[in-house]
Amino acid sequence: MTVLAIFPADPSPELAQLLDLSGFVWKGIAEAGDVDRLEPEDGWGGAIVQIGDDSETGWGILRAFRKRDIPVSPLLLIIRGNELQELELRDDLFDDFCLDPFHPRELEARIKHMLASSEVRPESEKIEYGPLVLDLETYEASVDGAPVDLTFME
Repeated sequence: MTVLAIFPADPSPELAQLLDLSGFVWKGIAEAGDVDRLEPEDGWGGAIVQIGDDSETGWGILRAFRKRDIPVSPLLLIIRGNELQELELRDDLFDDFCLDPFHPRELEARIKHMLASSEVRPESEKIEYGPLVLDLETYEASVDGAPVDLTFME
């Protein structure tokens, strides 16, 4: 289960409704210390930070997500149009942003795309028979870990 961190801890009714109706699992965070303290067992699946009246706390939370041993990604920033100058020199703190007030369908699409592009892709399918390993994606074979030189049609 992917859990999203949301700032502020008590998000706007529009954001909370969108997350709930779209089936996202989320947990509100109020301060940078909550990034570690409230982290789910499987880790954060991403975060949405809505910069509003408490912009310094919001930027601090984004920094806390990025400065971890294993940075949390993806990070979506929701920011008002009149605050766009605050993005300058902070590109490394977020993966995408959306203007506030947001259109629910646009934000939902951004969240879904953000989560889909950050999913861990499964390893290529392999067939193993004793010491022989065939990689069906790359068409490579190995015996006891040593690559086998095959012709194109083998």
